[in-house]
Amino acid sequence: MEKQANNSPNTTVLKSFITLIFTVFLFTISLKGNAQVEGGEKYTIKDITVTGNTNFSTQTIIAYSGLRKDEEIQIGGEKIANAVKKLWKSNLFSSIDIYVTNIDGNTADLEIKLIDLPELKDLTIEGVKKGKKEEIVNENKLQSGQKVTENLIATTKNYLTNKYKKKGFLNTKVNITTSQVIDSVEKERVDMRIAIDKGEKVKIKAINFEGNEKIKSKKLRKAMKNTKKKSLSPLRVLKRSKYIEEDFRTDLVGIVDYYKENGYRDARIISDSISYLDEKTIDLHIKVEEGEKYTFGKIAFVGNSVYSDQTLAAVLGIKEGDTYNGVELRERIADESNPDASDLTNLYQNYGYMFSTINPVEVSAEGNVIDMEIRISEGKPAYYNNVTIIGNDVTNDHVIYREIRTRPGELYRKSDIIRTMRELGQLGFFDAQQLTPNIKNPNPVDGTLDIEYEVVEQGSSQIQLQGGYGGGGFIGTLGLSFNNFAIKDIFKKEAYKPVPRGDGQSLALRLQASQFFQTYSFSFSEPWLGGKKPYQLSTSLSHSKQFLFNPATRRPDKSRSFNITGLTLGLSTRLTEPDDFFILSQAISYQHYALNNYNTGLFTFGDGTSNNLSYTIGLSRNNLTIDPIFPTGGSSFTASAKFSFPYSLVNGVDYTALKEERDELDPTDPDDFARIGEIDQERFNWLEFYKIKFKGEWYTSLAKFGKNDLVLRPSVEFGFLGAYNNDRGIIPFERFFVGGDGLGNFALDGREVIQLRGYPNQSLSTTDGGSIYNKFSLELRYPITLGAQAKIYALSFLEAGQSVNSFRNFDPFNLKRSAGFGLRIFMPAFGLLGIDFGHAFDKLPDGSSPKKWETHFIIGQQF
Repeated sequence: MEKQANNSPNTTVLKSFITLIFTVFLFTISLKGNAQVEGGEKYTIKDITVTGNTNFSTQTIIAYSGLRKDEEIQIGGEKIANAVKKLWKSNLFSSIDIYVTNIDGNTADLEIKLIDLPELKDLTIEGVKKGKKEEIVNENKLQSGQKVTENLIATTKNYLTNKYKKKGFLNTKVNITTSQVIDSVEKERVDMRIAIDKGEKVKIKAINFEGNEKIKSKKLRKAMKNTKKKSLSPLRVLKRSKYIEEDFRTDLVGIVDYYKENGYRDARIISDSISYLDEKTIDLHIKVEEGEKYTFGKIAFVGNSVYSDQTLAAVLGIKEGDTYNGVELRERIADESNPDASDLTNLYQNYGYMFSTINPVEVSAEGNVIDMEIRISEGKPAYYNNVTIIGNDVTNDHVIYREIRTRPGELYRKSDIIRTMRELGQLGFFDAQQLTPNIKNPNPVDGTLDIEYEVVEQGSSQIQLQGGYGGGGFIGTLGLSFNNFAIKDIFKKEAYKPVPRGDGQSLALRLQASQFFQTYSFSFSEPWLGGKKPYQLSTSLSHSKQFLFNPATRRPDKSRSFNITGLTLGLSTRLTEPDDFFILSQAISYQHYALNNYNTGLFTFGDGTSNNLSYTIGLSRNNLTIDPIFPTGGSSFTASAKFSFPYSLVNGVDYTALKEERDELDPTDPDDFARIGEIDQERFNWLEFYKIKFKGEWYTSLAKFGKNDLVLRPSVEFGFLGAYNNDRGIIPFERFFVGGDGLGNFALDGREVIQLRGYPNQSLSTTDGGSIYNKFSLELRYPITLGAQAKIYALSFLEAGQSVNSFRNFDPFNLKRSAGFGLRIFMPAFGLLGIDFGHAFDKLPDGSSPKKWETHFIIGQQF
């Protein structure tokens, strides 16, 4: 038999009350065995039995009721009533009765008669896609065996109705029915059917304002950030016109704030309503009261002794005669949306006055001119007492403490806490979204506080598995990168979990190969050499082998190779001027190139060696906030210069004469070609060059949708490879290869692969690479989730760049353009996974047209 589940929670309460009254009535007038009971008589319980349809044991029910043998009770008294209440509160029964079954002198027997609530057997959900059904089951706890109560049905119905209304389905209807199951099982069981009719999404046709005489409706509609009317404008692609109640209420506050920003401090919403045009369309009606327009009058500061009135007025930035702006006033005192804002509260907070309070008070509003007092209670300067960290199970304490800017005994500064959060987030050892500074034991009397930094460890070591096409074939990469290594524990067997970790050092092993090359590398870095100052020592060793391409077989010729062995030693330090976001880095590197029957257009000598001893100096600044996976603000730039010794100034070789001789030789003549090889061996025995590079990127939060930021990331890059002596010429190494996904950045000959999505890999440079390149990129990012288990964000991009071989051909605006979109997924268990789809707009340098779309990807493994 099927019944409609339309009972409300009030029905349950009424049922309980009636049952309780009926039970008391039975105690008063009825006994089994025709014994007469006087109301209020007291008896000792001789025995308690449990009857009815229940699967719970007698002992369990008696224990839960609170009734006990040999206990004295009063007919119609408090103990019986409490027993009924306790059993009802368990939400396990649909019927509860307690009877007196026998009286013998001053003793009595009790019978507890129960009927269990039915359990859910099968659930049917209609009206939603299959993938959403499991979500509904889990969110409403509708698993098989769940007790089916009126409250469960009512809350499920309300939840689903509100869920879809929030998504714009304003006419959502949810119908829940139950039917009893008759089978061999003795339990009461029911099947449940949930029918969801979302209807059509309700769109807003018009937003009408009434009472606005001083600000036009168009401007008020623009102040509504989330609620928009239907429009055919292409600029409205990302704006939604569906009605969401929660967003609408937020936008009503936005309208009032807009009035306050324009001087109407008394503006308010009188009423709002909806008129239904049809099942798909509504109009919104908003009635406002604008009030009068105000201006700021005199602004006085009261209670300030640390800062002068002039200093406070400069930070406040509001002058007498300015249009009254309540929103700006609030933000200039304390901008809650920006913890690092330049406001009055942070002015005091960053000078130790943690216990200060600042309150604006209107002291006069005559003639629509508002005089104000900014009342300041400065309090005592605060000093740190205890500074602690919790949550670091892997990373050693000293690795965290050396990044902390708050020390015991030092003056409290809010900016130091913010900077500490940034530094800890940039380490990459912790989940940046879960870093928490906990202020504890603030004592305004003593002027002290404790601070505890709570961190959540995440995977920082990486197994890198990559694959892609470039350099003439498939490129595979296998790398082991341990980014929180502890070399001091390398001989401790118990420290291998799976490797010694916790000291913040970096150790990397990398193997990259294709059918045309193999490269092996090892690198190690210590970020705090000596442990007291941030001097980073880095070293790397690499060896690579490249095989010559055989055009006849289109395969590598393993008998003809080009081998490179390199060693680099670097040292970098954090500067204090102009600020301590700057890092100065220096490195000395040496590469030995050995050619074995390796003749190309770039190398005219097929057998021989070349040496590259160079010095690199770089200046970088990075103040990205806070999460290195998804920065929402700040910038990062790097400028570097790499150069060799100017050998041509001191070795006495006449390179002009060599160049003239080389130009007169015929490369098709075997003897001349051999002489060209000898000349080039002389030119490139020790490489002579300089290389300038710059890269900058900026992150700006354009808007907030809920808790997530829509972030714009513009970037610019430039690189130039030059020669001291033009007669000696540009070296055949250290070149730039532009185009593609940036994969295949293998260290064969110092080459650098520059990503430019939408084009085939390295297709925008000549076969031998370019000596100049520039690139511009604009990326829009939005996070889908930034949780601890996975960080996912979508992106769209515009890119443009070029690669040429001389300044004579360099035009910074003659670029190859592309656009596209992609997705990034970062999980501690797998590292960074990404895919991009790029569309090229211009022809390749050889005049051919690229494919309409190129797919680029990256795969990493993290643990």
